[in-house]
Amino acid sequence: MAPRAFITGLAGLELGATERACVREAQPWGLILFKRNIETPAQVAALVASFRDAVGVEAPVLVDQEGGRVQRIGPPHWPSYPAAAVYGTLYEREQTTGLAAARLGARLIAHDLERLGIDIDCLPVADLPVPDADPVIGDRAYGDTPLKVAALARAAAEGLMAGGVLPVLKHLPGHGRAAADSHLKLPVVEASRAELDATDFAAFRLLAGLPLGMTAHVVFCAYDPVNPATTSVTMVQDVIRGSIGFKGLLMSDDVSMGALSGSLAERTRAALAAGCDIVLHCNGKLEEMREVAAETPELSGEALERARRALGARKAPQAFDRAAARGELDELIERAGTAGA
Repeated sequence: MAPRAFITGLAGLELGATERACVREAQPWGLILFKRNIETPAQVAALVASFRDAVGVEAPVLVDQEGGRVQRIGPPHWPSYPAAAVYGTLYEREQTTGLAAARLGARLIAHDLERLGIDIDCLPVADLPVPDADPVIGDRAYGDTPLKVAALARAAAEGLMAGGVLPVLKHLPGHGRAAADSHLKLPVVEASRAELDATDFAAFRLLAGLPLGMTAHVVFCAYDPVNPATTSVTMVQDVIRGSIGFKGLLMSDDVSMGALSGSLAERTRAALAAGCDIVLHCNGKLEEMREVAAETPELSGEALERARRALGARKAPQAFDRAAARGELDELIERAGTAGA
């Protein structure tokens, strides 16, 4: 039996009996973890193992571990990491230093995650923020020009993959112009096709070969004035798959976010109908998980093949001296800071 085309969250630190039975019946493709699921290394590893035991396969486990404001795993048991903008600043001073630091930071993150059984990180962010945009992206972005963002995002993706962790490119085809936080309400972007193509879409186009991607809950009026990219056939097929050329496994952003309207069932159906391969449901509410699962088919056809290719891109971690790498990253950041003082 193939897994269903959704990724689920869980409620807490352990997989309870009712939740286990629901997961076993629903057969989600994967699990995404949040701070509510994370306490100690042993606890996280046990939760991951329990989930995989419930679904009966070595299902993928994801987390949002970007650095900066978005770190689900952190002190006291794990280190903190710089926000993407820090690497952008280093890149401006010396490109090779910025790229090396972004790669090292991601490699260190991969080391932390792989030891817990987490094999996918929702990183890199390739959004290009603009003045007056909502700060939801802000310093999560590497910069505001396509070439710079793509170079640093690729370095981060390489660092993750060197550590045995797959990257997720987000948020296709761009969240940087959004004047609202899509966690709360629906952002509407009125930029022209030419402007979007030359900026926001250009960064993603240079990263189109990455194995997994995540959509943006953002309306792009120049293409579809009604539906956000996640539920827009035009945005998924013509822009993300067409103009940008993304061929990897495409997941929605969280369908429980405030940007989307309608019931969870309606949101799930709309995202899949638009062309998302997999629906992401994050909040761990059991009744919502059941509602999403009921509307989600088994993975099949091109979506199943893209999922197989994505997971097939994961390699065993390369040899790695964590202490030396952390020291090198700290030195690069400190040296650049001193140089800019």
